[in-house]
Amino acid sequence: MSAELPTNTSPHKLAVLVRHGVLPMELGLIHQLFGNARSPSGEPLYKPLTCALTPGRIRTDADFPIYAEHGPEAITTADTVIVPASHEEDESLLPGALPPALAATLKSATGAGARARIASICTGAFVLAAAGLLDGRRATTHWLSTDLFARTFPTVTVDPDVLYVDEGEVLTSAGEAAGIDLCLHMIRRDHGAAVAADVARRTVVPPHREGGQAQYIRRPVAEPRTASTGRARGWALTRLGEPLTLREMADRESMSVRTFSRRFREETGLTPMQWLTQRRIDRARALLEETDHTVDRIAADAGFGTAASLRQHFQAGLGVSPGAYRMTFRGTRGA
Repeated sequence: MSAELPTNTSPHKLAVLVRHGVLPMELGLIHQLFGNARSPSGEPLYKPLTCALTPGRIRTDADFPIYAEHGPEAITTADTVIVPASHEEDESLLPGALPPALAATLKSATGAGARARIASICTGAFVLAAAGLLDGRRATTHWLSTDLFARTFPTVTVDPDVLYVDEGEVLTSAGEAAGIDLCLHMIRRDHGAAVAADVARRTVVPPHREGGQAQYIRRPVAEPRTASTGRARGWALTRLGEPLTLREMADRESMSVRTFSRRFREETGLTPMQWLTQRRIDRARALLEETDHTVDRIAADAGFGTAASLRQHFQAGLGVSPGAYRMTFRGTRGA
């Protein structure tokens, strides 16, 4: 997905559409992540608003309510609309069967001439699909709901395994934790890797998990007395510019290559080399944003070896060249 900056300098207006049964964690993570995004001068980059079709008290799936201060007008004038899950409503939705007020609001926010992009977290994808916004597109939702989602909306190409799907103006994500990944991805897409990494640091979450990473990882945390691959990952992150091998990484954990590769995938959802390539791309993005180094030097520092290799990985992973990426997020031309 090509990187694009917002077209104005005022905070990006972000409407979070809540409904009865909303998951408080999903609402909170949206406000926390986007609310922490700051420009280099410290100005807020987003203005998150909690919205409902009828402003006021909204039930949650916990034992406390929330208050939505804003109504449909904030949704229809937003730059981005995010729909978190409501377990009270989502899985009963059918194609074309949205409540009329909700259908009208989404239509006005995303119809002809509207500028808003729209995203969902978890089963919020059922709302987007019922509104027809996912017809002919790829999408995802929580892995426990993907079979029902696919049966209910046969015109949508459902990917049951990934963390999130970016279809340009329409984005969907898996469960609550994947909502964090989607929000950071959107911030990264708008303002670059450095801003997204700063938000991740402030929130104490991992800065980057690719959308294609597996939703359900068999062993996200090592079991007691079971060897982990975390030490090897930490070691590799300090040596990205070096020609690392799978054997070297396995040796850090005193494992065979076969055992190391199996446990690495169980813990991260990626092969060691996929993970290493992603971390090198992360490193290259940061250097393009934060330094005036030539593309050749960045390629070497990030571990790609040559500028041609860096360009190939950038084009494959991000859809842009290193020079175009630098121009987008720094306003300067790469070497």
